[in-house]
Amino acid sequence: MPSTVIPTIRYENCRKMITWLCDTLGFSRHAVHEDTNGSILHAELVHGDGMVMVGDARDDDFGALQVPARSDAAVTQSPYLVVRDIDHLYEAVQAAGATIVADLQEKSYGSKEFACRDPEGQLWNFGTYDPWRTGQ
Repeated sequence: MPSTVIPTIRYENCRKMITWLCDTLGFSRHAVHEDTNGSILHAELVHGDGMVMVGDARDDDFGALQVPARSDAAVTQSPYLVVRDIDHLYEAVQAAGATIVADLQEKSYGSKEFACRDPEGQLWNFGTYDPWRTGQ
């Protein structure tokens, strides 16, 4: 069953970030909804059994509650993607212009992980640790 917890992220240039997330991180477009001006109102991107919903920053009631990241700001949450070929992804993320904020390293609990900020500053975490498969 796909995850029922779906992170939502706002971007200044969501169209550009959708391309980056798909080309670099391996997401695929599930749905993309635009307004009449071509702004991304809502997009659903799938990665394995997980999903993120993204959209352009807007000046509306909800837009005041959720704003795009700042590259120097601490965050209160960030997506974690379970990946198999972490070495390849680490190289791809670096080549695609992301800022590595936690280098690729082996963890004591058996995972290999790293973290980066995407081109708009959103924090992403990646690792081989899969909490759904622990102990199997």
